[in-house]
Amino acid sequence: MVHVPEALQAVVLVSAALLATAVVLTRNTLRQIIVNGVYGLMLVILFVVLQAPDVALSMLVVTTIAYPLIVLAAIARTRRGKLTDEQEQE
Repeated sequence: MVHVPEALQAVVLVSAALLATAVVLTRNTLRQIIVNGVYGLMLVILFVVLQAPDVALSMLVVTTIAYPLIVLAAIARTRRGKLTDEQEQE
């Protein structure tokens, strides 16, 4: 096992906490998805530092690829549904 300095672990943990706060405080939906992707990458780095590469690979796929695509698809579908409702009322 490789020894990881506690200072590096602390820096990554604090960075993850700050990015989590940034995700919550971001109001614009598109920006929030982007910040959430960056937060996911920070979690991947955290898991690598904590020597859990299998969890890091899973997080990489979920937080940077799957989750943003699903949220963007849901937003697009919702907006498309609103446009058709407005057109029906006219």
